[in-house]
Amino acid sequence: MSEDIVRDSNGAPLADGDSVTLIKDLKVKGSGGVTLKRGTMVRKIRLTGDPDEIEANVEKVRGLVLRTEFVKKA
Repeated sequence: MSEDIVRDSNGAPLADGDSVTLIKDLKVKGSGGVTLKRGTMVRKIRLTGDPDEIEANVEKVRGLVLRTEFVKKA
């Protein structure tokens, strides 16, 4: 079993249910021009099969997929 460990931008391991903070302003495609600002707290993340992506719900956008290079563990 070679499970890939999901890590944030600083190298800290992430798990289901963790909280993360955005480290960069992100424009969300397909959401009508919503921009998530740096410092936004994202709670209760879910891991996907890809070690470079996580799923999350933010107050403005549901079912959001974020790249781990743009988040840090809170």
